[in-house]
Amino acid sequence: MQKIIKNRQIIDSSWNYVQPDSLTQEKLQFPDGDIVVSVSDWHSFRDLCLAHPGKLGLILQSDEEPSCVQNDLEHFEMIAIHFPAFGDGRGYSSARELRTKYKYEGEIRATGDVLRDQLQLMERCGFNAFEVRKDRDLVEAMAGFSDFSFTYQADLSNPLPSFRRN
Repeated sequence: MQKIIKNRQIIDSSWNYVQPDSLTQEKLQFPDGDIVVSVSDWHSFRDLCLAHPGKLGLILQSDEEPSCVQNDLEHFEMIAIHFPAFGDGRGYSSARELRTKYKYEGEIRATGDVLRDQLQLMERCGFNAFEVRKDRDLVEAMAGFSDFSFTYQADLSNPLPSFRRN
């Protein structure tokens, strides 16, 4: 079972990722347990996904907007946002949009090229779970949450900029 960081704790993940576009009309089968499907599979096989007995999650690629599933968010207990490269910051905006514009309260998980240096900012944007890159140590990555003790900008947990705080 894969280990992840969720709510600043290292836990086992129960989610099984369905390979994108691996489902066809001839082969409609999910793995047992909790599943994460791609946006295209969700749109093509919505009813099958909803009938699955486990929990349902969705993975957004960096070029997919949360608006493409805005009317379906209630069905997903987890939304993973994939970072194809460390320098690709589009996922930060997606997480923030899910939390602020769409009021999504479920798990938002960062996947892909996720490193210690990103965790604190990702959390400030709305992520609460992290699949740190497999070649990195989770315990060491956890220290990234405390790399900075003060922030100037507002964020989801502290909506006031520093000059407006008491």
